[in-house]
Amino acid sequence: MPAESMFVAQMARLYLAVPGTVAPTDPVAAMPAGWKEAGLFKPGSLEWNTDPKFEDLKSHQLRYTARTIQTEDAATIKVELQEWNAGNIVAVYGGGEVTSVTQNSKTFYRYSPPKVGGRKQFAAVVELIDGAKHYRRIVPLCEQVASVNQKFPNDAESTLPLEMKVIGGSVGDPWYDLTDDPGFAPAAA
Repeated sequence: MPAESMFVAQMARLYLAVPGTVAPTDPVAAMPAGWKEAGLFKPGSLEWNTDPKFEDLKSHQLRYTARTIQTEDAATIKVELQEWNAGNIVAVYGGGEVTSVTQNSKTFYRYSPPKVGGRKQFAAVVELIDGAKHYRRIVPLCEQVASVNQKFPNDAESTLPLEMKVIGGSVGDPWYDLTDDPGFAPAAA
């Protein structure tokens, strides 16, 4: 395997948008309107996980599985956001609302978490760059469905742990990649 086939994510970004926002159509053009970069996150914290489920069908006459069928598919994006802002807190807690409050000539902000059944869904793009190779993983629909465990250390930044689960739809792929990496060129027939 030549070294050129190796991939090291020299740069990584996470973008979020309202579901239905026009997705990028190539791996290098500027992001379409409506996409907001989630901001800085801890090095090494960006993860993509898939978790297919299978069921073994057994037969009394066989010692090994007679057949395996896939019963479920799942995927998640995880990242530890270093930037605290209105968009990130809403994404991390799966919705809610940030409002301005003025009292005694001072303005401050109030975040109210979502009510049960009031979670928001998002669209996401994970952008990865290694030299001249660009990748964009497009997730048309995802939702924060994990517990949030925040830590407030006194010797490091406190991060916002974001975990988005891919939501499947009846039309289109639940996620897909766009890349200009020549290693992905289909083999000649």
